[in-house]
Amino acid sequence: MKRVVIIGIGTGHPDHVTVQGIKALNEADVLFVMDKGSDTEDLVRIRKEICAHHITNSSYRFVEVTDPERDRTSPEYRAAVETWHEQRADVYERLIRDELGDDECGAFLAWGDPSLYDSTLRIVEQVAARGSVTFEYEVIPGVSSVHVLAARHRIPLNRIGESVHVTTGRNLVHGLPDGVENVVVMLDGDCAFTKVDLPDADIYWGAYLGTDDEILVSGKLADVADEIVRVRDEARARKGWIMDTYLIRGATPTRSPR
Repeated sequence: MKRVVIIGIGTGHPDHVTVQGIKALNEADVLFVMDKGSDTEDLVRIRKEICAHHITNSSYRFVEVTDPERDRTSPEYRAAVETWHEQRADVYERLIRDELGDDECGAFLAWGDPSLYDSTLRIVEQVAARGSVTFEYEVIPGVSSVHVLAARHRIPLNRIGESVHVTTGRNLVHGLPDGVENVVVMLDGDCAFTKVDLPDADIYWGAYLGTDDEILVSGKLADVADEIVRVRDEARARKGWIMDTYLIRGATPTRSPR
């Protein structure tokens, strides 16, 4: 039977691929790569470099396909994403059906970890549910940008007894849930940290984590927010794309250890 493995490959550094991930890469006959266009060609290049670094089986092959583009103008965010996922499922279904032979293993390389704000696993599940192509699939965890962010700033995500809330920039602008002490924000295209009133909070921000282009900024949110916007805009203009993640934390613990 055909096999599909979804491999978390970390955020760009070859050493962030786990031993389990390396074994899975070497078992794959076909590596599927979604190409998002010339602006993000670095992401395809880094994936290939990671594979060249770790794969000793010279018989594997790459299959690159154009990733359908999500409608970012639609006011209905969820509907637009669901439509995009259906389009991607059509592509995945064709790849598994036409590019993967019986008893072969195909791998989708997920940036970071497949469980955290990545649609690959969800789309593979959609394809399996359709039933038009039969295959088994498994998931290999990876090092996420959240892990790398904390490591590079040399901090834990939480203090003693505190919680960690992971959300998106789209949700952050609506405020923080009650009792949340540490907020990790991903997928923030509009610098939502500039739109919240948190005068005493600290921010730990990072872009291109795990790559040679990594940028780190930290400090009081009120003091460094403008600097982050400036650095972020300059980096995006220079490279054509940006991936950034950050942690916002209250200045003092809100709970006492017991």
